[in-house]
Amino acid sequence: MKTLFRNATILAMDKTHGSSVFAGDLLVSNGRIAAIGPNLTADGARIIDATDKLLMPGLVNAHTHSSETFLRGRYEGMPLEIWLLYAYPLLMGPQVDKRLVYLRSVLLAIESLKSGVTTLCDDFFDPPGHDIERLACAFSAYEDAGIRANISSAVMNIHTLDALPYAREIMPEALKAKLDFGPPMTAHAYMDYCDAVLSSLHGRANGRLRFMVAPSAPQRCTAEMLQACYTLAVRHGIPMHTHVLETKTQAVTGPEFYGKSLVAHLHDLGVLGPNTTIAHSVWVSDADIDLMGEAGCSVAHNGISNLKLGAGVAPIRRLLDAGVHLGLGTDGVSSNDTARILDVMRVAALLQSASGPDFGDWLKADEVLTMATIGGARTAMLDGITGSLETGKAADLLMLDLNGIGFTPLNDIGKHLVYSENGRSIELVMVDGRIVVENDRMTMIDEMEILAEIRERMPAYQAAHAKLERANAIFEPTMAEIHRRATSAEIGFSRYIPSMGEKSLKRR
Repeated sequence: MKTLFRNATILAMDKTHGSSVFAGDLLVSNGRIAAIGPNLTADGARIIDATDKLLMPGLVNAHTHSSETFLRGRYEGMPLEIWLLYAYPLLMGPQVDKRLVYLRSVLLAIESLKSGVTTLCDDFFDPPGHDIERLACAFSAYEDAGIRANISSAVMNIHTLDALPYAREIMPEALKAKLDFGPPMTAHAYMDYCDAVLSSLHGRANGRLRFMVAPSAPQRCTAEMLQACYTLAVRHGIPMHTHVLETKTQAVTGPEFYGKSLVAHLHDLGVLGPNTTIAHSVWVSDADIDLMGEAGCSVAHNGISNLKLGAGVAPIRRLLDAGVHLGLGTDGVSSNDTARILDVMRVAALLQSASGPDFGDWLKADEVLTMATIGGARTAMLDGITGSLETGKAADLLMLDLNGIGFTPLNDIGKHLVYSENGRSIELVMVDGRIVVENDRMTMIDEMEILAEIRERMPAYQAAHAKLERANAIFEPTMAEIHRRATSAEIGFSRYIPSMGEKSLKRR
């Protein structure tokens, strides 16, 4: 199948052009970009008139969680440590059935594709165990919808009370007794599981779907687990995707348990390197950032989620200057409420402007576009495949109408994309050379049928989840006290907006 886009305005995000646009044609053949240039021809190709249209790389969501998709619009006003009780309950009920795993994943894919995301990194979390058949439901959802995805099966093998500072001191004994998770998963057992996934699911859908190894966080995994995960990631050329220093509580955790920051802990274990992708990286110190830059690791910046959970403002300029690879993530639909990277782009740009008066350090539109495309692809270790429009790369692209409100009057396309566009100008989405969205319609699946099935099943799901929320509310005072103590601790720097942080501390 060939597709020829004629007379397009092209935003390639490649090394030659960066965020500068140019006019030309683009030919897609056998899922790849076959040529970019003037006056292209192709026998038997579908011709698409791209006059007054923008062709650009599909956006990359560098960090999300499909397990949260049914929790949209459910929570607010909670810091991470409290929110986790309800979105990821300590006292768990029965697992949702496999059809719901499929439906929540395909819903995430639908919203992602229709808002211009062609690649997502799903940190799939499905406690209490690891089941290939359940993981395969997420793979099948993404295959059916037509999106490109890295998919994990996140692991933790340290008890919750040993992964949070002050927890064993604060939590009443009666509550501690309720937290019986059974024997922790060994590194050997998780490696066996990962090997099975790599041999059965990794590379499905013409290589569009890949596995990534995901130790949940350094404080939640043993040294043996972290080292085994990194070794596996390097051997297979996949990311080791993990959460590091999302909140100030986690900034206190490293010194409390390891006598050093969590980044230094990763470094000393030999697992901070080019295959390491860190979600969040808000409460990193200058010393941490230097280690990260030297290691050549990646960060998925989740600006909206960090705002909603009150985590603070990540030092993005400092990370970029150190040489850390940056991508953008929505995080899960519960801590963000959408899967739209366009929203994250706008917030990422504006948020840095609130972090200090030195306007030379504020993010520019071209930097944000880089994070949303080729930079995000690098965090997923897919930059050789997607993230820019280049001959030989996968045809993962968007076509937008430049005559829409978001581009009228037209000044600077990059700035319009970052500050003005909300997705309504998107007319076509292509992944791996196949058109998966056209005129706001999914082409590979019946969106209306899927949404109807989800609506039919949600009352029972929501009732069951509400029961879990009530059961886990008993832990909220403990988590609130952990949050209070940690955020009151002096660690030598802050990632809160200063005036707000000072006011909050005075109130205590």
